[in-house]
Amino acid sequence: MSQKPAPRRAFKPPVGDVSKYEDFDGEWRGIGLGAPARRALVDAKLYKVSDLRKISLKDLAELHGMGKSAIARLKVIMEAKKIRFLEP
Repeated sequence: MSQKPAPRRAFKPPVGDVSKYEDFDGEWRGIGLGAPARRALVDAKLYKVSDLRKISLKDLAELHGMGKSAIARLKVIMEAKKIRFLEP
């Protein structure tokens, strides 16, 4: 006798106004970062790649929403632009 699988829940959009990020995350969107990483950067007042000079890699990694993939992508872009993270 097998059990029925639980019914799937309908997708619910995130709570809160995410449109406020659209004015600030253009460069991050162009790089192809996911929404959680873009929101984390904007919340940290980091709006463009050159702003990453203001933060250490450790502090960036600790931002809620910043994953390994986003960090790897940012490192590649920074290296191409000869930008370095803030030294701890």
